[in-house]
Amino acid sequence: MNWNDFNDAEQQTTFELIPKGTLAKVRMTLKPGGHDDASKGWTDGYACESFDTGSVYLSAEFVVLEGEFAKRKLWSNIGLHSNKGDTWANMGRTFIRAVLNSAYGMLPTDQSPNAQNARRIGSFAGLDGIEFVARIDVEKDNKGENRNIVKQAIEPDHKDYARLMGVAPKAGNRPTVSPSSATAQPTPQRPATTGKPAWAQ
Repeated sequence: MNWNDFNDAEQQTTFELIPKGTLAKVRMTLKPGGHDDASKGWTDGYACESFDTGSVYLSAEFVVLEGEFAKRKLWSNIGLHSNKGDTWANMGRTFIRAVLNSAYGMLPTDQSPNAQNARRIGSFAGLDGIEFVARIDVEKDNKGENRNIVKQAIEPDHKDYARLMGVAPKAGNRPTVSPSSATAQPTPQRPATTGKPAWAQ
């Protein structure tokens, strides 16, 4: 390779959008924004604050782990607070609940102590690096161009969950989770809370 001759460099790769409604196993990582508010439990520098609107959110990156679109990356924000009301935060809480259910194999209707424990996190570090099944959608960006996003996690009551997560379904549609994904003891599967984001460890 000659540093000033780029004729033998590979050509740029262009990606078509992943089709709307595609289901895929993804890993979510959080880009720290440095906005902490201990009174709300926002610690470790994960939350981001918009200087334009004052809204607070998690900046999430999703990497497709398997299948036709493996290694593709998507980005979405998860709402934590808006000065306009509770809708933004409630949507974020709903999404995070579904992510935890998907990651740890908990049916959305399961209210057992184990399921309730799976839906609790010590900090946002418990979401950094989590793996779950996502529905990939398409929306317009601020320039009016289409982009892929993740707005919905697929939970264990979905017919394709077991196949995509790599688990064996049980009777009653409740999955038996493999050691590489969710387990009946969810806490050990979570990323260790070290006070450092995944990117800094």
